[in-house]
Amino acid sequence: MEKTDLEALLKMVRDGGTSVTDAMHSLTHWPAQDLGHSQLDLQRGARCGQPEVIFGPGKSPSQLVELTQTMLTHHPRVLVTRASSEGAQAVLEAIPDAQHEEDAHLVWVDRKPREGEGLVLVLSAGTSDRSVALEALHTARLMGARAEHLADVGVAGLHRLMRHTKRLREARALVVVAGMEGALPSVVGGLVDQPVIAVPTSVGYGAAFGGVAALLGMLNSCAAGVTVVNIDNGFGAGYAAATINRTRAESPQ
Repeated sequence: MEKTDLEALLKMVRDGGTSVTDAMHSLTHWPAQDLGHSQLDLQRGARCGQPEVIFGPGKSPSQLVELTQTMLTHHPRVLVTRASSEGAQAVLEAIPDAQHEEDAHLVWVDRKPREGEGLVLVLSAGTSDRSVALEALHTARLMGARAEHLADVGVAGLHRLMRHTKRLREARALVVVAGMEGALPSVVGGLVDQPVIAVPTSVGYGAAFGGVAALLGMLNSCAAGVTVVNIDNGFGAGYAAATINRTRAESPQ
C-alpha cells in the first residue's frame, strides 16, 4: 500500500464511504506479510514512497513467483532485480503482463502506468556498461521518472558527450555509468549544476580490479556534486535519481 492509497482509505472511513471492518480487512497483512521464506514489508511504500523491491539472487524461481504475486495484491508495481534466467522465465509464465529486460536482469509488472515526470538522464561510457545503465534506466522509470539513456559517450571520444551538453543541463539528476578508470562522472560533474550519481562498473582489464579502480577514481573525483554508489549498482543509482527527481518536482519553484 502506497501513501496515497492509505490516505484514500482513511478518508473513505472518515466520510462513511467504507466501514471500519472493511478497512481493517484491506489492512489484514499490513505492515508485513510472512511467506515463510520471506517477510514482505508492505508498509514501505507508505513509509518511503516506493514499495519493497525483490532482490532475485538466493531465491528459487517458485519463491520469486510467490513474492511477485503477493506484492501485486498490495501494489500495482513490482520490481525484481538481478533475476536469473530461470527465475525471470518462471515469473513471465505465471504473470502474463510481466516485463523482462534480459540485459539488465530485471523483471517488473506495472499495472498502473504513469506519465514520467521531470527528467533523469542515464549516461553510459561504453557499450560494455549497458547492462548496468539499463538497470538504472528502468528502475528510475518504474519509480515515476521520465528517464532517457545516452549510450557510448565515454571520455575516449569526448565529442560524443559534448554534443549533448544542452540535454545534460535539462535533467533534474544524472546517473553516470563507467568502468575502466571511471573518469566520465568527473567530466559530467564539471558541466552541470545538478546532482550526479556515479556508478562504477566491473568492466576493464586486470588493473581495473573488477571495478575497484573505477570506484576509487569516482570517490576521488575533483568535480563537486558527484556521489558514488557501489560497483554495478545501477538499481541504487536509478532509485536515488528518481527520488531526487521527485523531490525537485515537489519543491516550490
